[in-house]
Amino acid sequence: MTAGRVALVTGGSKGVGQGIAVGLAEAGWTVHVSGRDSDRLQTTVDRIHAAGGTGRAHRCEHTDDADVRRLVSEVHADAGRIDLLVNNAWAGPRMNHVTPERFWERPLSDWDSLIGVGLRAHYVATHAAAPLMIEQGGGLMVNISSVGTRAYLHSTLYGISKAGLDKLTHDAALELRRYGVTVLSLWPGLVRTEQLLASGVEDIAGVPVTDAETPELQGRVLAAIAADPAIHERTGSVLITAEAAVEYGVTEPDGGTPVSPRVMFGGGPVFPPLR
Repeated sequence: MTAGRVALVTGGSKGVGQGIAVGLAEAGWTVHVSGRDSDRLQTTVDRIHAAGGTGRAHRCEHTDDADVRRLVSEVHADAGRIDLLVNNAWAGPRMNHVTPERFWERPLSDWDSLIGVGLRAHYVATHAAAPLMIEQGGGLMVNISSVGTRAYLHSTLYGISKAGLDKLTHDAALELRRYGVTVLSLWPGLVRTEQLLASGVEDIAGVPVTDAETPELQGRVLAAIAADPAIHERTGSVLITAEAAVEYGVTEPDGGTPVSPRVMFGGGPVFPPLR
């Protein structure tokens, strides 16, 4: 699989990751997806093919640094390059979104998933992919972050993990800028994942679930971002899916326009491009 643009989407077996893979496939990308569940990964690959792309599944334990590094090397060896790395792998404990427990009422083991996968695994994949992108003369890395960087969302540790991702984006972009490697954070709004729809929750942080975005919108927006010849000028910054969708003329699968989640943190700045 060497033709066309090549993406690696970690945590691509369901939800946002699967939607990203499908959205990229619609634009003709070859998409490699990783995760632990082979059956779910195969469903993603089937959807990639149905959307017009080419897909391949890779089983990976994202809590294992060596396995993450193996994944990046395996994709690069198979495809000959990695044009886009989407760091999306995530694991979190079950939370009560109606009456959230406070951090001191939660077990310390929450750290192992929210930071160990939601932050460390992203860093490990970025660490492994950076030399490969430098060697090939450029590339794009996108960390799937969250409005939880600015607003209280889900839990204290959730916010810590997302704020860490945005700082990783900014500082890695600073070090990679001169090599033509672009690093961005993407903030989806509420996303209509299976888990959210099954929860019975009607709104989160004041945003109705009826305003939630589809997982596929994330991939469509990423395809538009990756196709922007001036995107390197925005390296180090945070892009909000709903706002980028308007900017690039991207719509939901049903033709709708998403609602920006800035209301969740009262507006104000996010990480800007590097100066």
